[in-house]
Amino acid sequence: MLTGVRIVFLGGDARQIEVIRKCVEMDATVSAAGFDQWEAPCDGVSLELMSVELLSNADVLVLPTVGCDDEGNISALFSSQHLQFLEEHAVALPGHCTVYTGMAKEYLRRLCVKHKLKLVEMLDRDDVAIYNSIPTAEGALVIAIQNTKFTIHGSKSMVLGMGRTGFTMARTLQGLGASVKVGVRKQEHFARAEQMGWKPFLTENLLQHVPDADLIFNTIPGMIITAEVLSRIPKHSLIIDLASAPGGCDFRYAEKRGIKAILAPGLPGIVAPETAGIIMANALVQLISDETFNKGG
Repeated sequence: MLTGVRIVFLGGDARQIEVIRKCVEMDATVSAAGFDQWEAPCDGVSLELMSVELLSNADVLVLPTVGCDDEGNISALFSSQHLQFLEEHAVALPGHCTVYTGMAKEYLRRLCVKHKLKLVEMLDRDDVAIYNSIPTAEGALVIAIQNTKFTIHGSKSMVLGMGRTGFTMARTLQGLGASVKVGVRKQEHFARAEQMGWKPFLTENLLQHVPDADLIFNTIPGMIITAEVLSRIPKHSLIIDLASAPGGCDFRYAEKRGIKAILAPGLPGIVAPETAGIIMANALVQLISDETFNKGG
């Protein structure tokens, strides 16, 4: 239980609503700013305007999945208000307050370091990332089906990167009957891909493997699908870039060549916000409970 823990939420999308519900259910004292257009707020949450006073009483501050941009702007889907996390807000937070978000940009990291605030990026957790890879793969399949004239079954599909999302993506494609190639950077991933029945190759040899690809799913955040690579890709191919913006594809050159390339980060919150919210909620409650216990609270 989170009895006695004061949690402040700032902005977010439908996922955040599920997190708020869970924290109320666990008996936390919950306030939320950036939800003035929430049509049916749950009982037990106090809807507030963002202010220094609101933050000064927080034991826990919860920001959206992408905390804020490089100017402190916070996405608030259920608000007509403009939310911005500024220096004065960081100063107002008590020293014991922990800041939770999915992933933080440098702006938020700098503020937390400067004011000695503990920052937790939940998407760094293996459990959250693995669970999130499921709606990510399902969403990527929806995009593939909507943007091709052929079936995934029997297609020559390529997955770049074999992290948590790449692994789930490759296994899902395999389950649908695709011929799956996997581009990896580590020998242990090469061995694992081979053991799974996929066709692994090292990403340094990408140029040799793209000419017959029907579908390419990228999970590598650095620029990997370069103009040179795109010059070898068939025009009927579809590229779905699942890496965080700006992705790992030269979208300008893809358009010039007439290859459809779609940047699709954040799919869990788009295709399955309820499931994605429950994943984040369970992780957040566990983290807060563990921290409270360790502090002797």
